[in-house]
Amino acid sequence: MMKQQDVILKVENVSKQYRLGVVGTGTISHDLNRFLAKVTGKEDPYLKIGESNDRSTKGTSEYVWALRDINFEVKQGEILGIIGKNGAGKSTLLKILSKVTGPSTGSIKYNGKIASLLEVGTGFHPEMTGKENIFLNGAILGMTKKEIASKLDEIIDFSGCERYIDTPVKRYSSGMKVRLAFAVAAFLEPDILVVDEVLAVGDAEFQKKAIGKMRDISSQAGRTVLFVSHDMEAILKLTNRVVLLDNGIVLDEGLPTDIINKYTNVVFKPCTRRSWDIGNEPGNKFAKLKSIILTNSKNKTQYDFDISEKINIEICYFDFNSQYKNTAIIHVIDQYDRTLFASNEFDCIDWLTFHSKTDSLIKAKCVIPGNLLLPGKYKVLIAIGNYNPNMIHVRIDNALTFNLTNDINLNKEKASLKKWPGLFKPSLKWEITSNEI
Repeated sequence: MMKQQDVILKVENVSKQYRLGVVGTGTISHDLNRFLAKVTGKEDPYLKIGESNDRSTKGTSEYVWALRDINFEVKQGEILGIIGKNGAGKSTLLKILSKVTGPSTGSIKYNGKIASLLEVGTGFHPEMTGKENIFLNGAILGMTKKEIASKLDEIIDFSGCERYIDTPVKRYSSGMKVRLAFAVAAFLEPDILVVDEVLAVGDAEFQKKAIGKMRDISSQAGRTVLFVSHDMEAILKLTNRVVLLDNGIVLDEGLPTDIINKYTNVVFKPCTRRSWDIGNEPGNKFAKLKSIILTNSKNKTQYDFDISEKINIEICYFDFNSQYKNTAIIHVIDQYDRTLFASNEFDCIDWLTFHSKTDSLIKAKCVIPGNLLLPGKYKVLIAIGNYNPNMIHVRIDNALTFNLTNDINLNKEKASLKKWPGLFKPSLKWEITSNEI
Protein backbone atom coordinates (compact mmCIF):
# COMPACT_ATOMS: atom_id res chain seq x y z
CA MET A 1 0.00 0.00 0.00
CA MET A 2 1.31 3.42 -1.00
CA LYS A 3 2.21 5.98 1.64
CA GLN A 4 0.27 9.25 1.80
CA GLN A 5 3.14 11.27 0.38
CA ASP A 6 4.09 8.83 -2.41
CA VAL A 7 4.14 10.36 -5.91
CA ILE A 8 1.23 8.86 -7.86
CA LEU A 9 1.60 10.91 -11.05
CA LYS A 10 4.72 12.42 -12.60
CA VAL A 11 4.70 14.60 -15.71
CA GLU A 12 8.13 15.05 -17.29
CA ASN A 13 8.87 17.48 -20.15
CA VAL A 14 5.48 16.91 -21.79
CA SER A 15 4.82 18.89 -24.96
CA LYS A 16 2.02 18.71 -27.52
CA GLN A 17 2.26 20.18 -30.99
CA TYR A 18 -0.53 20.64 -33.53
CA ARG A 19 -0.57 21.75 -37.13
CA LEU A 20 -3.18 24.44 -37.69
CA GLY A 21 -6.04 24.04 -40.13
CA VAL A 22 -5.65 20.38 -41.07
CA VAL A 23 -5.65 16.87 -39.62
CA GLY A 24 -2.19 15.28 -39.40
CA THR A 25 0.63 17.07 -41.17
CA GLY A 26 -1.45 17.82 -44.24
CA THR A 27 1.09 16.78 -46.88
CA ILE A 28 2.65 13.49 -47.98
CA SER A 29 6.13 15.00 -47.77
CA HIS A 30 5.62 15.99 -44.13
CA ASP A 31 4.24 12.54 -43.28
CA LEU A 32 7.15 10.85 -45.06
CA ASN A 33 9.74 13.04 -43.33
CA ARG A 34 8.23 12.22 -39.94
CA PHE A 35 8.13 8.49 -40.74
CA LEU A 36 11.78 8.44 -41.87
CA ALA A 37 12.84 10.33 -38.76
CA LYS A 38 11.01 7.81 -36.59
CA VAL A 39 12.44 4.65 -38.18
CA THR A 40 15.98 6.06 -38.17
CA GLY A 41 15.73 7.11 -34.53
CA LYS A 42 16.02 10.83 -35.28
CA GLU A 43 14.02 13.68 -33.80
CA ASP A 44 10.80 14.68 -35.53
CA PRO A 45 11.92 17.59 -37.77
CA TYR A 46 8.69 19.50 -37.23
CA LEU A 47 9.15 19.59 -33.47
CA LYS A 48 11.96 22.09 -34.05
CA ILE A 49 9.49 24.68 -35.29
CA GLY A 50 6.27 26.08 -33.93
CA GLU A 51 4.97 29.02 -31.97
CA SER A 52 3.42 29.46 -28.55
CA ASN A 53 -0.34 29.01 -28.34
CA ASP A 54 -1.37 32.66 -28.09
CA ARG A 55 -4.77 32.59 -29.82
CA SER A 56 -5.11 36.40 -29.74
CA THR A 57 -2.19 37.01 -32.11
CA LYS A 58 -1.61 36.16 -35.75
CA GLY A 59 1.14 33.57 -36.20
CA THR A 60 3.76 33.08 -38.89
CA SER A 61 4.18 29.31 -38.44
CA GLU A 62 1.65 26.61 -39.32
CA TYR A 63 2.72 24.65 -36.22
CA VAL A 64 1.66 25.60 -32.70
CA TRP A 65 2.65 24.29 -29.28
CA ALA A 66 -0.51 23.60 -27.28
CA LEU A 67 1.79 22.54 -24.41
CA ARG A 68 5.52 23.07 -24.00
CA ASP A 69 7.85 21.38 -21.47
CA ILE A 70 5.27 20.71 -18.74
CA ASN A 71 6.73 19.31 -15.50
CA PHE A 72 4.99 18.61 -12.19
CA GLU A 73 4.32 15.84 -9.67
CA VAL A 74 1.15 14.87 -7.84
CA LYS A 75 1.19 12.98 -4.55
CA GLN A 76 -1.31 10.43 -3.38
CA GLY A 77 -4.28 12.04 -1.65
CA GLU A 78 -3.56 15.48 -3.12
CA ILE A 79 -6.17 17.63 -4.87
CA LEU A 80 -4.38 19.54 -7.61
CA GLY A 81 -6.08 22.49 -9.29
CA ILE A 82 -5.18 23.46 -12.87
CA ILE A 83 -6.18 26.97 -13.91
CA GLY A 84 -5.54 29.35 -16.79
CA LYS A 85 -7.24 31.41 -19.47
CA ASN A 86 -9.21 29.82 -22.31
CA GLY A 87 -6.65 28.32 -24.69
CA ALA A 88 -3.96 28.01 -22.01
CA GLY A 89 -3.68 24.23 -22.57
CA LYS A 90 -5.71 22.88 -19.62
CA SER A 91 -7.98 20.55 -21.59
CA THR A 92 -5.12 19.35 -23.79
CA LEU A 93 -3.14 18.43 -20.68
CA LEU A 94 -6.08 16.53 -19.20
CA LYS A 95 -6.63 14.62 -22.44
CA ILE A 96 -2.99 13.56 -22.40
CA LEU A 97 -3.21 12.55 -18.73
CA SER A 98 -6.38 10.58 -19.51
CA LYS A 99 -4.68 8.89 -22.49
CA VAL A 100 -7.20 10.29 -24.95
CA THR A 101 -4.25 11.59 -26.96
CA GLY A 102 -0.51 11.20 -26.65
CA PRO A 103 2.19 13.82 -26.07
CA SER A 104 4.49 14.90 -28.88
CA THR A 105 7.43 14.69 -26.48
CA GLY A 106 7.93 13.79 -22.84
CA SER A 107 6.49 11.09 -20.61
CA ILE A 108 3.88 10.54 -17.91
CA LYS A 109 4.32 7.99 -15.13
CA TYR A 110 1.25 6.67 -13.28
CA ASN A 111 0.91 4.55 -10.17
CA GLY A 112 -2.71 3.43 -10.23
CA LYS A 113 -5.97 3.50 -12.19
CA ILE A 114 -7.17 6.76 -13.66
CA ALA A 115 -10.75 7.86 -14.40
CA SER A 116 -11.69 10.96 -16.37
CA LEU A 117 -14.69 13.24 -16.64
CA LEU A 118 -13.75 15.56 -19.49
CA GLU A 119 -17.00 16.25 -21.32
CA VAL A 120 -20.72 15.87 -20.72
CA GLY A 121 -21.57 12.16 -20.90
CA THR A 122 -18.00 11.01 -21.45
CA GLY A 123 -18.03 7.34 -22.51
CA PHE A 124 -21.82 7.00 -22.47
CA HIS A 125 -23.67 5.11 -25.20
CA PRO A 126 -26.80 7.14 -26.04
CA GLU A 127 -28.96 4.10 -26.84
CA MET A 128 -28.19 2.36 -23.54
CA THR A 129 -29.99 3.09 -20.30
CA GLY A 130 -28.41 4.90 -17.38
CA LYS A 131 -27.99 1.62 -15.48
CA GLU A 132 -26.39 -0.10 -18.49
CA ASN A 133 -24.00 2.82 -18.91
CA ILE A 134 -22.93 2.51 -15.26
CA PHE A 135 -21.83 -1.07 -15.95
CA LEU A 136 -20.22 -0.05 -19.25
CA ASN A 137 -18.22 2.77 -17.66
CA GLY A 138 -17.25 0.56 -14.75
CA ALA A 139 -15.92 -2.08 -17.14
CA ILE A 140 -13.92 0.56 -19.01
CA LEU A 141 -12.39 1.58 -15.68
CA GLY A 142 -11.34 -2.01 -15.05
CA MET A 143 -14.01 -2.97 -12.51
CA THR A 144 -15.69 -6.38 -12.41
CA LYS A 145 -19.45 -6.74 -12.74
CA LYS A 146 -19.65 -7.80 -9.09
CA GLU A 147 -17.72 -4.71 -7.93
CA ILE A 148 -19.97 -2.40 -9.96
CA ALA A 149 -23.13 -4.08 -8.66
CA SER A 150 -21.99 -3.56 -5.07
CA LYS A 151 -21.78 0.22 -5.67
CA LEU A 152 -24.83 0.50 -7.93
CA ASP A 153 -27.32 1.79 -5.35
CA GLU A 154 -24.86 4.43 -4.06
CA ILE A 155 -24.12 5.64 -7.59
CA ILE A 156 -27.80 5.95 -8.51
CA ASP A 157 -28.68 7.67 -5.23
CA PHE A 158 -25.84 10.22 -5.54
CA SER A 159 -26.69 11.03 -9.16
CA GLY A 160 -30.32 11.85 -8.32
CA CYS A 161 -31.41 10.13 -11.56
CA GLU A 162 -33.21 7.12 -10.04
CA ARG A 163 -36.48 7.82 -11.82
CA TYR A 164 -34.76 7.78 -15.21
CA ILE A 165 -32.13 5.09 -14.58
CA ASP A 166 -33.84 2.63 -16.97
CA THR A 167 -34.30 5.29 -19.67
CA PRO A 168 -31.84 5.61 -22.61
CA VAL A 169 -29.20 8.26 -21.92
CA LYS A 170 -30.00 10.03 -25.20
CA ARG A 171 -33.13 11.37 -23.45
CA TYR A 172 -31.15 12.80 -20.51
CA SER A 173 -30.48 16.50 -20.14
CA SER A 174 -26.85 17.63 -20.09
CA GLY A 175 -27.11 18.13 -16.32
CA MET A 176 -28.39 14.58 -15.79
CA LYS A 177 -25.55 13.17 -17.87
CA VAL A 178 -23.00 15.05 -15.76
CA ARG A 179 -24.61 13.82 -12.55
CA LEU A 180 -24.50 10.19 -13.63
CA ALA A 181 -21.02 10.39 -15.18
CA PHE A 182 -19.54 12.00 -12.07
CA ALA A 183 -21.23 9.49 -9.78
CA VAL A 184 -19.78 6.58 -11.76
CA ALA A 185 -16.26 8.06 -11.79
CA ALA A 186 -16.32 8.94 -8.10
CA PHE A 187 -17.92 5.81 -6.61
CA LEU A 188 -15.89 3.30 -8.63
CA GLU A 189 -12.90 4.63 -6.70
CA PRO A 190 -10.10 5.22 -9.21
CA ASP A 191 -6.69 6.04 -7.79
CA ILE A 192 -6.67 9.28 -9.83
CA LEU A 193 -9.84 11.20 -10.73
CA VAL A 194 -9.49 13.79 -13.50
CA VAL A 195 -12.34 16.34 -13.64
CA ASP A 196 -12.61 19.06 -16.27
CA GLU A 197 -14.97 22.01 -15.86
CA VAL A 198 -18.04 19.95 -16.82
CA LEU A 199 -19.42 20.40 -13.31
CA ALA A 200 -20.40 23.91 -14.38
CA VAL A 201 -23.24 22.25 -16.32
CA GLY A 202 -24.78 20.95 -13.11
CA ASP A 203 -26.96 22.99 -10.79
CA ALA A 204 -25.67 24.63 -7.61
CA GLU A 205 -26.91 21.80 -5.38
CA PHE A 206 -25.09 19.15 -7.41
CA GLN A 207 -21.90 21.21 -7.66
CA LYS A 208 -21.84 21.41 -3.87
CA LYS A 209 -22.34 17.63 -3.62
CA ALA A 210 -19.63 16.96 -6.22
CA ILE A 211 -17.07 19.19 -4.51
CA GLY A 212 -17.86 17.55 -1.18
CA LYS A 213 -17.44 14.10 -2.71
CA MET A 214 -14.07 15.01 -4.25
CA ARG A 215 -12.91 16.30 -0.88
CA ASP A 216 -14.07 13.07 0.80
CA ILE A 217 -12.39 10.69 -1.64
CA SER A 218 -9.15 12.60 -1.15
CA SER A 219 -9.16 12.99 2.63
CA GLN A 220 -10.83 9.72 3.61
CA ALA A 221 -9.81 7.29 0.87
CA GLY A 222 -6.43 8.85 0.10
CA ARG A 223 -7.21 9.17 -3.60
CA THR A 224 -5.90 11.84 -5.93
CA VAL A 225 -7.98 14.45 -7.79
CA LEU A 226 -6.95 16.70 -10.69
CA PHE A 227 -9.50 19.50 -10.98
CA VAL A 228 -9.74 22.06 -13.80
CA SER A 229 -12.15 24.96 -13.37
CA HIS A 230 -12.67 28.64 -14.08
CA ASP A 231 -14.50 28.86 -10.76
CA MET A 232 -11.75 30.30 -8.58
CA GLU A 233 -13.91 30.02 -5.49
CA ALA A 234 -14.20 26.23 -6.00
CA ILE A 235 -10.45 26.00 -6.67
CA LEU A 236 -9.76 27.92 -3.47
CA LYS A 237 -12.07 25.76 -1.34
CA LEU A 238 -11.13 22.37 -2.78
CA THR A 239 -7.49 22.21 -3.83
CA ASN A 240 -4.25 21.79 -1.88
CA ARG A 241 -2.02 23.09 -4.66
CA VAL A 242 -2.57 24.85 -7.99
CA VAL A 243 -0.74 24.85 -11.34
CA LEU A 244 -1.15 27.95 -13.52
CA LEU A 245 -0.94 27.44 -17.30
CA ASP A 246 -0.50 30.29 -19.77
CA ASN A 247 -0.07 29.84 -23.53
CA GLY A 248 0.89 26.20 -23.07
CA ILE A 249 3.55 26.58 -20.38
CA VAL A 250 3.55 26.29 -16.60
CA LEU A 251 3.65 29.88 -15.41
CA ASP A 252 3.78 28.97 -11.72
CA GLU A 253 2.60 26.46 -9.13
CA GLY A 254 2.03 26.68 -5.39
CA LEU A 255 -0.60 27.43 -2.75
CA PRO A 256 -4.10 28.22 -4.11
CA THR A 257 -4.26 31.78 -2.75
CA ASP A 258 -0.86 32.71 -4.20
CA ILE A 259 -1.49 31.21 -7.63
CA ILE A 260 -5.02 32.60 -7.92
CA ASN A 261 -3.63 36.07 -7.20
CA LYS A 262 -1.07 35.55 -9.95
CA TYR A 263 -3.81 34.32 -12.29
CA THR A 264 -5.84 37.46 -11.69
CA ASN A 265 -2.80 39.55 -12.65
CA VAL A 266 -2.65 37.62 -15.95
CA VAL A 267 -6.38 37.86 -16.69
CA PHE A 268 -7.06 41.30 -15.23
CA LYS A 269 -4.44 43.28 -17.10
CA PRO A 270 -5.26 47.01 -17.05
CA CYS A 271 -7.74 47.82 -19.80
CA THR A 272 -9.63 51.10 -19.38
CA ARG A 273 -10.36 52.17 -22.96
CA ARG A 274 -11.14 50.41 -26.25
CA SER A 275 -12.27 51.85 -29.57
CA TRP A 276 -12.69 50.55 -33.10
CA ASP A 277 -12.16 52.13 -36.51
CA ILE A 278 -15.02 52.47 -38.98
CA GLY A 279 -15.51 49.12 -40.70
CA ASN A 280 -13.83 47.10 -37.94
CA GLU A 281 -16.42 47.53 -35.18
CA PRO A 282 -17.60 44.31 -33.51
CA GLY A 283 -21.28 43.60 -34.10
CA ASN A 284 -23.77 42.88 -36.86
CA LYS A 285 -26.49 44.56 -38.92
CA PHE A 286 -28.46 45.39 -35.75
CA ALA A 287 -25.75 47.01 -33.61
CA LYS A 288 -22.01 47.74 -33.57
CA LEU A 289 -19.73 48.92 -30.79
CA LYS A 290 -17.80 52.14 -31.37
CA SER A 291 -15.99 52.62 -28.04
CA ILE A 292 -15.99 51.68 -24.36
CA ILE A 293 -14.21 53.51 -21.57
CA LEU A 294 -13.80 53.58 -17.77
CA THR A 295 -13.63 57.02 -16.20
CA ASN A 296 -13.59 58.61 -12.76
CA SER A 297 -15.75 61.44 -11.47
CA LYS A 298 -13.60 63.93 -13.44
CA ASN A 299 -14.17 61.98 -16.69
CA LYS A 300 -10.56 60.83 -16.87
CA THR A 301 -9.64 57.25 -17.71
CA GLN A 302 -8.49 55.36 -14.65
CA TYR A 303 -7.64 51.77 -13.57
CA ASP A 304 -7.02 52.13 -9.83
CA PHE A 305 -9.94 53.42 -7.79
CA ASP A 306 -10.51 53.89 -4.10
CA ILE A 307 -13.55 51.94 -2.92
CA SER A 308 -15.27 55.24 -2.09
CA GLU A 309 -15.00 56.53 -5.69
CA LYS A 310 -17.70 56.12 -8.28
CA ILE A 311 -16.81 54.40 -11.56
CA ASN A 312 -18.27 55.43 -14.91
CA ILE A 313 -18.64 52.85 -17.70
CA GLU A 314 -19.27 54.66 -20.97
CA ILE A 315 -20.51 52.67 -23.98
CA CYS A 316 -20.82 54.22 -27.43
CA TYR A 317 -22.54 52.11 -30.12
CA PHE A 318 -24.48 52.29 -33.37
CA ASP A 319 -28.11 51.17 -33.09
CA PHE A 320 -29.48 49.97 -36.45
CA ASN A 321 -32.41 48.04 -35.03
CA SER A 322 -35.65 49.58 -36.25
CA GLN A 323 -38.00 46.80 -35.13
CA TYR A 324 -36.60 45.82 -31.73
CA LYS A 325 -35.08 48.27 -29.28
CA ASN A 326 -31.49 47.53 -28.28
CA THR A 327 -29.93 48.00 -24.89
CA ALA A 328 -26.37 48.11 -23.58
CA ILE A 329 -25.67 45.42 -20.97
CA ILE A 330 -22.88 45.11 -18.40
CA HIS A 331 -21.84 42.29 -16.06
CA VAL A 332 -19.35 43.06 -13.29
CA ILE A 333 -17.23 39.97 -12.47
CA ASP A 334 -14.80 39.56 -9.58
CA GLN A 335 -11.36 37.91 -9.51
CA TYR A 336 -12.95 34.54 -8.65
CA ASP A 337 -15.01 34.67 -11.87
CA ARG A 338 -18.24 35.31 -9.97
CA THR A 339 -20.75 37.58 -11.70
CA LEU A 340 -21.65 40.00 -8.93
CA PHE A 341 -24.38 41.89 -10.73
CA ALA A 342 -25.68 42.90 -14.14
CA SER A 343 -27.38 46.02 -15.40
CA ASN A 344 -28.71 47.48 -18.65
CA GLU A 345 -30.12 50.64 -20.16
CA PHE A 346 -33.67 49.71 -19.14
CA ASP A 347 -32.81 51.25 -15.78
CA CYS A 348 -32.71 54.66 -17.46
CA ILE A 349 -36.11 56.38 -17.56
CA ASP A 350 -35.22 58.02 -20.91
CA TRP A 351 -34.22 54.74 -22.56
CA LEU A 352 -37.13 54.59 -25.01
CA THR A 353 -36.72 58.24 -26.02
CA PHE A 354 -33.20 57.68 -27.33
CA HIS A 355 -34.06 54.41 -29.09
CA SER A 356 -37.07 55.70 -31.03
CA LYS A 357 -35.06 56.41 -34.19
CA THR A 358 -33.26 54.06 -36.57
CA ASP A 359 -29.51 54.34 -37.17
CA SER A 360 -28.74 56.19 -33.97
CA LEU A 361 -25.38 56.70 -32.30
CA ILE A 362 -26.10 55.86 -28.67
CA LYS A 363 -23.88 57.06 -25.84
CA ALA A 364 -24.80 55.21 -22.66
CA LYS A 365 -23.15 55.68 -19.28
CA CYS A 366 -23.52 53.43 -16.26
CA VAL A 367 -22.35 54.65 -12.86
CA ILE A 368 -21.16 52.17 -10.22
CA PRO A 369 -21.45 54.02 -6.92
CA GLY A 370 -18.65 54.19 -4.41
CA ASN A 371 -18.70 52.13 -1.23
CA LEU A 372 -20.32 49.18 -2.97
CA LEU A 373 -17.58 46.70 -3.94
CA LEU A 374 -14.81 45.13 -1.91
CA PRO A 375 -11.15 45.86 -2.66
CA GLY A 376 -9.89 43.66 -5.49
CA LYS A 377 -9.67 43.28 -9.25
CA TYR A 378 -12.75 43.29 -11.45
CA LYS A 379 -13.59 42.82 -15.11
CA VAL A 380 -16.60 44.03 -17.07
CA LEU A 381 -18.51 42.05 -19.69
CA ILE A 382 -20.18 44.39 -22.18
CA ALA A 383 -22.88 43.38 -24.63
CA ILE A 384 -25.46 44.97 -26.91
CA GLY A 385 -28.73 43.14 -27.47
CA ASN A 386 -32.49 43.08 -27.15
CA TYR A 387 -34.78 40.99 -24.95
CA ASN A 388 -37.89 40.54 -27.09
CA PRO A 389 -36.82 38.42 -28.87
CA ASN A 390 -33.72 37.52 -26.85
CA MET A 391 -30.76 38.35 -29.12
CA ILE A 392 -27.16 39.37 -28.42
CA HIS A 393 -25.52 41.31 -31.25
CA VAL A 394 -22.17 42.09 -29.58
CA ARG A 395 -20.52 40.46 -26.57
CA ILE A 396 -17.02 41.14 -25.21
CA ASP A 397 -16.23 39.09 -22.11
CA ASN A 398 -13.12 40.88 -20.83
CA ALA A 399 -14.07 44.27 -22.16
CA LEU A 400 -12.64 46.47 -19.38
CA THR A 401 -10.86 45.92 -16.07
CA PHE A 402 -10.41 47.97 -12.92
CA ASN A 403 -8.81 47.64 -9.49
CA LEU A 404 -10.32 48.77 -6.19
CA THR A 405 -8.24 49.55 -3.13
CA ASN A 406 -9.05 50.89 0.32
CA ASP A 407 -5.52 52.13 0.96
CA ILE A 408 -5.84 55.62 -0.49
CA ASN A 409 -7.98 57.34 2.14
CA LEU A 410 -7.67 54.98 5.10
CA ASN A 411 -6.92 56.51 8.45
CA LYS A 412 -5.20 54.61 11.23
CA GLU A 413 -8.46 53.63 12.93
CA LYS A 414 -9.68 51.83 9.78
CA ALA A 415 -6.34 50.32 8.81
CA SER A 416 -7.21 47.01 10.46
CA LEU A 417 -10.36 46.66 8.34
CA LYS A 418 -8.62 46.11 4.99
CA LYS A 419 -9.96 42.57 4.56
CA TRP A 420 -13.75 42.49 4.57
CA PRO A 421 -15.90 39.34 4.49
CA GLY A 422 -18.65 38.84 1.93
CA LEU A 423 -18.95 40.01 -1.66
CA PHE A 424 -19.88 43.68 -1.17
CA LYS A 425 -19.00 46.55 1.13
CA PRO A 426 -21.93 48.98 0.98
CA SER A 427 -21.83 52.17 2.99
CA LEU A 428 -24.94 51.65 5.09
CA LYS A 429 -26.70 54.21 7.25
CA TRP A 430 -25.87 53.85 10.96
CA GLU A 431 -27.53 55.63 13.84
CA ILE A 432 -25.64 55.94 17.14
CA THR A 433 -26.89 57.01 20.55
CA SER A 434 -25.09 57.04 23.86
CA ASN A 435 -26.16 57.32 27.46
CA GLU A 436 -23.91 57.77 30.44
CA ILE A 437 -23.62 54.70 32.63
